[in-house]
Formats: sequence, C-alpha cells, structure tokens
Amino acid sequence: SKSPSPRPNMPLRYFIMKSSNVQNIDISQQKGIWSTTPSNERKLNRAFWESSMVYLIFSVQGSGHFQGFARMASEIGCEKSQDWGSSGFGGVFKVEWIRKESVPFQFAHHLLNPWNDNKKVQ
Repeated sequence: SKSPSPRPNMPLRYFIMKSSNVQNIDISQQKGIWSTTPSNERKLNRAFWESSMVYLIFSVQGSGHFQGFARMASEIGCEKSQDWGSSGFGGVFKVEWIRKESVPFQFAHHLLNPWNDNKKVQ
C-alpha cells in the first residue's frame, strides 16, 4: 500500500478506535500496524483516499482514557495479521504513532462531536 500523497484542499478526518484490550494498543505501537473489523474498513479506506490526513485516536474500552493517536499511513489491505489472534479482524494497515500517552476523557469533555448529536468525545 502506498503512502498518502499530500491533498492540501481535502479535509482532515478523525476516528476514535476502540480496542478491547491494552495489548492490541501495545502491538500497534511496537509494530506500526492496526487492524479493525471488516465493517469499519470501507469507511476508513474511503477517508484515507478522500482526505488530506486521517488521524486515529485510540482508546481501550472501559479505560476512561485515550491511549494516544496515530496517522493512518496506508490503505487497508487484504493481508491479515496473527498478532491479534482474532478472526473478527480484517486486513492490516500501517499507522504512524504521533503520541503515546494516556489522557483521561475528562480532559477532552469540552470537545463535542457534531456527527454524533454533539455528544462528548470519548
């Protein structure tokens, strides 16, 4: 998969990626890859090609924190990874971690999502 070319007149996109456990986040940070469910793949690939940049904000379910954020660095391919040990995931794609830090949701409560009934971002 090729890296995105600069698309200066295209929008930035942001997605919150929920992980069922912290081990998946650790694997992602170590290997620079991520995998998601097949139902998310089309949306992420479309954003990858139609946006200037796609940022992924990671959170472990039930943690009450964000664990960091990364840039989507490739489209999602067909190759699967055994790293997560689950058949529920789709193809692997590259991510470039920008910040690896645990940030409590309360620090972002001033951010509202207009595409989700102006609910808090968490």
